[in-house]
Amino acid sequence: MNDQTASVQQQSDGSTKMLVTMVGIGIICALLIVMTFQGTKPRIDRLKAEALERAVFEVVPGITSTTTFVRNNDGSFEATAQADPASVNVYAGYDDQGNLKGIAIEASGQGYADIIRILYGYDPAAEAIVGFYVLESKETPGLGDKINKDPAFLANFNELDVSLNAGRDGLENDVVTVKSGTKTEAWEIDGITGATISSRAIGDIINTSAPAIIPSIKKNIDAFKKVTGQQTTLKR
Repeated sequence: MNDQTASVQQQSDGSTKMLVTMVGIGIICALLIVMTFQGTKPRIDRLKAEALERAVFEVVPGITSTTTFVRNNDGSFEATAQADPASVNVYAGYDDQGNLKGIAIEASGQGYADIIRILYGYDPAAEAIVGFYVLESKETPGLGDKINKDPAFLANFNELDVSLNAGRDGLENDVVTVKSGTKTEAWEIDGITGATISSRAIGDIINTSAPAIIPSIKKNIDAFKKVTGQQTTLKR
């Protein structure tokens, strides 16, 4: 073997060793990421659950306890001790006397930057949304994030009309976001200047969620009223 051949062989061996080293480092980094995710996921899930519990009291006024319900395949609801991530869950709120005051509903949809997760409170007696809370959002700071702190925008959800139609299978009117200051109807949401896409996304999310879940709630309203909540109730 001449000097040139030996040099090429050494370079090849060096490249192979470097490649093996880089692959090994990559595998180790990937394993560390997976282990970190698995280690922190339970805590993240717990914090999300606690935030959701607190939010229920924010979106349904006048309640002191809540009970989680899961929707069955036939559209009926039953109380459960723990939410089922694979099913549709809603959260009924009760006053000190055990009277049903409203139901909190989770919903999500695409915002400007990413998926927005919200919780809104539904009053079956008034057929209106009476509270709103942003559970998760990555909207632009100072603009899109106004959806969870702008007083005028949040006022839309003091009594947003979501009355059912004559067939009781959908909304009488679509929930829509309109240009800031132009709201004239009870089912309209006054948008936010400078955050048009984010505020419009909230209208779209509610308009998709409400007709899909509220008819089932109204049809099965007695199931929510009959719960005593002895083992499934969370108290404030």
